[in-house]
Amino acid sequence: MEYRKLGRTDLKVSSIGLGCVTFSRESDEATSFAIMDHAVERGINLFDTAEAYNKGGSEAVVGNWLKARGNRDKIVLATKLIPPLTKERVPEAAEASLRRLQTDVIDLYQIHAFDKNTPLEESLEALNKLVQAGKVRYIGCSNFAAWQLCKALWKAEVHGLARLESIQPNYNLAIRDIEAEVLPLCADQEVGVITYSPLGAGFLTGKYSKSWTAPPGTRFERIPDHWAIYENATAMTRMEKLRAKAQETGISMIQLALAWVIGQPGVTSVLIGSRGTDQVDQAFEAEQKGLAPELRTEFNSW
Repeated sequence: MEYRKLGRTDLKVSSIGLGCVTFSRESDEATSFAIMDHAVERGINLFDTAEAYNKGGSEAVVGNWLKARGNRDKIVLATKLIPPLTKERVPEAAEASLRRLQTDVIDLYQIHAFDKNTPLEESLEALNKLVQAGKVRYIGCSNFAAWQLCKALWKAEVHGLARLESIQPNYNLAIRDIEAEVLPLCADQEVGVITYSPLGAGFLTGKYSKSWTAPPGTRFERIPDHWAIYENATAMTRMEKLRAKAQETGISMIQLALAWVIGQPGVTSVLIGSRGTDQVDQAFEAEQKGLAPELRTEFNSW
């Protein structure tokens, strides 16, 4: 386990972070508590949730756990707010998240998606006020295009506002759009990169095939919108190449996919979603075993 500096902040986050999207949805509170306990035992300090996750249910579970365990100081607590990002709604959303999380401060408060209907300056000024008030330590974004992040960094610099210190994009062997512009921009501007969906919401686990159908009980069956991301020839080809490489090496698709993304240059932390402690352990196993240089070179060429 490594601890890496996030952007230009004083935060150091674990190379594997805990994504809390399943809490209160697939995972009940007792199971969620067990997952968080195990994550901390293994050294994970980054917990990432959002107001949108089960309509605040995930934040509430994390807040209950923080209160029960009394270890807020051990956690880098990250959450997100969805548009609209008006000057009226931003502070209201933050207060609601603080209540659910049962904390006085959010370490990393992230814009969940770009708001094309609200002036960017208005959103950044509202977030800056939260930082000045001590309710938020740092701000970041999720699902931004490179130009949107670049524009936000420029606006913050020009107006003397708190800047976006991190971005949270989808990144895995099947979906690699960020390599073209986002990763180079973040490296140049010292912006942290917290990636999610290292297994493509299950797409890279071996459950799926060229039939384009979701097996019963899988996430794609429960959330069909995920197909819009992965239902393309490039993603399917990469998935099938991974399947073939797993058969050739005797290493599971899961371990190969996790080891690849955790070790990719420019990635600060990889969020893992978990419905059990075993899924936390498999990420650590992948990080520990790593990926042979020749395999990484081959995977990067896909």
